Amino acid sequence: MDYEIMMNGIVKIGQYAPEFEAVSTQGEIKLSDYKGKWVVLFSHPGDFTPVCTTEFIAFAKANTYFENLNAQLIGLSIDSNPSHLAWLYDILQRTGVEVPFPLIADRSGEIARKYGMISSNVSTTETVRNVFIIDDKGIVRTIFIYPLNVGRWIPEILRVVEALQVADCNKASTPANWIPGQPIIKPSPTTFIGLQERVKEIEEQKNGINWYLSFKESDEKCLKGEENKKLE
Repeated sequence: MDYEIMMNGIVKIGQYAPEFEAVSTQGEIKLSDYKGKWVVLFSHPGDFTPVCTTEFIAFAKANTYFENLNAQLIGLSIDSNPSHLAWLYDILQRTGVEVPFPLIADRSGEIARKYGMISSNVSTTETVRNVFIIDDKGIVRTIFIYPLNVGRWIPEILRVVEALQVADCNKASTPANWIPGQPIIKPSPTTFIGLQERVKEIEEQKNGINWYLSFKESDEKCLKGEENKKLE
């Protein structure tokens, strides 16, 4: 175990997500159990709390969309597993919504500290609303942090997962306010000849504003190709 990460919660974009083993509402799990999948690991302050309840209902309703992106949702708080089970059962009884993903009981706070989910300026025990998007190679790609009193916008988390996948497989980038199906940004040329060719292309195709910013349609086949490889 990395001592510095465990004590200080130094998890950054681009590094491998720290491994963990945990008790959850779906039995004992490890992060490595989901190798080959994208993982959305998110923490919440506490069970039987109003904002968290709305978030879990929203995550549960969106679970199929995450699954379609080869992404696994995993929740976490420092509440006990019996508390988690009672809370999820209460949600089911009162709303008819069943939470289909595991919820980790991090009673010791080991995982929360490892990932920096506890902000001592806000609370010394409760995890704030963190979201870690981890790719299928185990690398942290995005980190969101929300305050205790503001619920997450689940469609944005979905959008970012898909944006990362589209950008990766197309070796490109996504522009501001990008939504699935829209054009993506082509990599800028790195040579003067490439620059001239790109300017000519933009003049002919009207697909950009200058050599350093031009667009193309995403290739959905590359996403399907990656998906097929995972199934082999």
